[in-house]
Amino acid sequence: MRLILLTLGLTAMAILPAQAADRVFELRTYTCYEGRLDALKARFRDHTIEIFKRHGMTSIGYWVPVDPEKSKNTLIYIIAHPSLEEAKKHWTEFRDDPEWKKVSADSEKDGKIVSHVDSVFMTPADFSQIK
Repeated sequence: MRLILLTLGLTAMAILPAQAADRVFELRTYTCYEGRLDALKARFRDHTIEIFKRHGMTSIGYWVPVDPEKSKNTLIYIIAHPSLEEAKKHWTEFRDDPEWKKVSADSEKDGKIVSHVDSVFMTPADFSQIK
């Protein structure tokens, strides 16, 4: 039984990404122009998340608010970075990525999508289940 638990533990450690003590999470809230939320969701689903991965950004989750009004124009997500310094580097590289520039331009051929972005960097509390 002990060997099975040890094996399961080693397997879980191999699957989970390494988590440094200075890892930071970023909570981002996008407010879209009227009628543009579906375009934003498609851009994330079809392109952005993969580009994030290439630049070292780890997607934690993506949400649309339950509130009827906010659900029409708001996307909220959390990504993780190894450190705050790496986060700044990741965003610079992301914005300079030729594929991102093309995807962004193509997705906005019918007009701008995002009217406002709020970003908050966070570190887990000592009692947080995610670190």
